[in-house]
Amino acid sequence: MQTLKNVMSPHVKVISPDANLTEAARWMRDGGFGMLPVGENDRMIGAISDRDIAIRALAQGKSGNTKIREIMSEGIVWAYESDSIEEGARIMSEHQVRRLPIVNSAKRLVGIVSLGDFAVESTDLQAVGETLSEISVPA
Repeated sequence: MQTLKNVMSPHVKVISPDANLTEAARWMRDGGFGMLPVGENDRMIGAISDRDIAIRALAQGKSGNTKIREIMSEGIVWAYESDSIEEGARIMSEHQVRRLPIVNSAKRLVGIVSLGDFAVESTDLQAVGETLSEISVPA
């Protein structure tokens, strides 16, 4: 069984909720990320995506100095690195997310999985297509 550890990207950064949107956008640009987990007191408390910056911030007239805490998606879904790829796809489909933080058994962030990771690494392209289809359905 292929696990999420086999397909995740271990290069993940966590940003503070008190950082601003400009800083988040630069981190995303420089790292090639589309989403950053938001962490406070050694816990993930939410996430901010490039889409959040565009839709929740810029489209509403917020400035680059706006704190991430004001526009981040609160709460965060995640999976264990030992979970199967199918379980990760199920979680992504159920919550309609394109990127999923991955934690170890101590619930420490160790990576992130995106739909692209599934497409590149998974041998089950039908499952990848089904996951994308379910994520793309309007909520």
